[in-house]
Amino acid sequence: MPETPSRLSSTSTMCNHENEDEDDSPLDGHRPGSNKGLSKSKSKSKSKSKSKSKSKSKSKSKSQNQSGPEDRNKTEGKHLSRVLTKPLPTPSSIPPPQTSSSKFKRILHPTLHPRRHTLSSVKQSYPGTGTSSDPFLVDFAPNDPTNPYNWSKNYRWMLTTLIGITALCPPFSSVSYSSTVVQILPEYGMSRELSTAGISLFILGFALGPLIFAPISEIWGRTFAFYVSFPFFTLFNLGTALSHNTPTLLIMRFLAGFAGSSTLTNPGGQIGDMWAAHERAMATSVFSLAPFLGPVLGPIVGGYVTERCGYRWVYWIQFIYAFVVTVASIALMPETYAPTILRRKARILNEQSKEQGKEDVFIAKFDKIKKSKSEIIKIGLLRPFELLFTEVIVGCLAIYGAIIYGILYLFFACFPLIYQEIRGWSVGQGGLAFLGMGFGLVLGNILNPLGDRWYKRASRPGHVTPPETRLPLSCISAILLPIGLMWFAWTSAPPIHWIWSILACIPFGLSFLWIFNSMVNYIIDSYTLYAASALASLAVLRCLFGAAFPLFAVKMYRNLGLHVAGTIVAVLAIVCAPMPFLFYKYGPYLRRKSRYAPSTPHTIEEEANETSEQREEERKDEQRKVRIRPDEALEPEWDREAGEDARIGGRARDLEKGI
Repeated sequence: MPETPSRLSSTSTMCNHENEDEDDSPLDGHRPGSNKGLSKSKSKSKSKSKSKSKSKSKSKSKSQNQSGPEDRNKTEGKHLSRVLTKPLPTPSSIPPPQTSSSKFKRILHPTLHPRRHTLSSVKQSYPGTGTSSDPFLVDFAPNDPTNPYNWSKNYRWMLTTLIGITALCPPFSSVSYSSTVVQILPEYGMSRELSTAGISLFILGFALGPLIFAPISEIWGRTFAFYVSFPFFTLFNLGTALSHNTPTLLIMRFLAGFAGSSTLTNPGGQIGDMWAAHERAMATSVFSLAPFLGPVLGPIVGGYVTERCGYRWVYWIQFIYAFVVTVASIALMPETYAPTILRRKARILNEQSKEQGKEDVFIAKFDKIKKSKSEIIKIGLLRPFELLFTEVIVGCLAIYGAIIYGILYLFFACFPLIYQEIRGWSVGQGGLAFLGMGFGLVLGNILNPLGDRWYKRASRPGHVTPPETRLPLSCISAILLPIGLMWFAWTSAPPIHWIWSILACIPFGLSFLWIFNSMVNYIIDSYTLYAASALASLAVLRCLFGAAFPLFAVKMYRNLGLHVAGTIVAVLAIVCAPMPFLFYKYGPYLRRKSRYAPSTPHTIEEEANETSEQREEERKDEQRKVRIRPDEALEPEWDREAGEDARIGGRARDLEKGI
């Protein structure tokens, strides 16, 4: 009868009790004087292992039959005590069972289970001597599971989808409010302009928040910046749903916009933390569509909810959406910021060193030249405005993007006037008027790879691709945008059929997406080390324009009429249309004269013919800026600094950077 685990345990306890001198013996060892019994057990085990041979199996069975039952029991008893007197494993040596929940947790949070190494092996892999003056510099090892670049593609796409859904939430909340503007007038006793201020105050908070949350994400990481912002965004949406007077409503809207603005700084950084530059295009396009699609879905959902369930249910949906996203992100989203991950590793290694009575010092490689928190906050607050007012490229593109963004939010204020008051549509039907714009955004996202093909065609192996090759799509958009706006201006009023004004929004949506994608990529390529601050300056100015335009939109359209007011909006786009063409031609010269842009060639042709030695010298010069300047970039913008050097299978070639 086979021994059950319980019988084996009890037998082991008895044998251990009776043969205490055997407990300390090694596994292969034996006591002196037990050679006879041991030889019998060895011969028995050998005969069993060779049971496939017929002759040996017969001889084995014959020898067993000749032996008496007492000898056989004695031999089996010694063999049993030999096996079972081995000390039972202690609870500390038994690995914990991997339950389904722990497996699920490991899949969702690979950073929670770093690879375990001894301190001796760690010291050999990190540069430094371990002293306070020359500490060990903690970096990602090859195939390191805590390196976000080494996570599986399926896992990174799951996180990218979650990031996009999260980034969609604040824009959705900002504009779904527009469907309630007319309904809240009698209950709150406010004017039409004051009710529209609920949109403007939300966008104003959206403009101020990134100046705070961008430095926080560098000091404490992406997840911490989310934890101190988005839960409060959820609570302020709850406050909006529970408000019953004008001051409470408007204050809650402003605070919700401020807290939700972390989605302007976190998601882009998280995408860059996980995806290398040459594989980032698709992930960026999926993410970038979310904040622009939110303003389109908001009025559609809000219109029908207001019509069927009442305006207050729009606020409750905003709260429910924010609550679900907050819980999902806290449960599923790991830390992706390389400095924070390495700082946690260094802290764990320091604790292990102290436990072992050693005095080794470990720091993250990003802390070799460490800035104080006050310096980081000062840079985050001041440098975006410095770039805005001293850099021609940043200033002009910020104005261009701000005007387009202001026009987008101007539409959210004037569409209810055009389609509900003048054309007599219901609230739900008025929300459907944004479908043309939404189709244009989706079409622009589908056709966005055309810009990548243009960029790759201009790329040459071993040479830096000029940032100006990001601009062709924006040049096309600069022509399509005023055409769509002029088309909308002269087809928005009856008796012209409503379908023509809806179709006019398609080129606007397509141009809007192309211009912003081209602008963001151009800024990143032009201001590699300072791209975070440059993008922050663009975000601040465009949100200020987005907050201002809805305030005068309705009054302008009422006083001037739909045709004239729409024409003025189109003229603004015509005035800004030459900007992409001018930067395509003179961008290299402006970057050469810039204090922050690292470009030296005069023309695109010269930059395309730049040698590998010149490119390497330029790269070293930028690294020297990081080391010696006290106001270096807030974040490690380069993939090789953030962990791409330690990707699985070695460092992948960066096709976008030409290295």
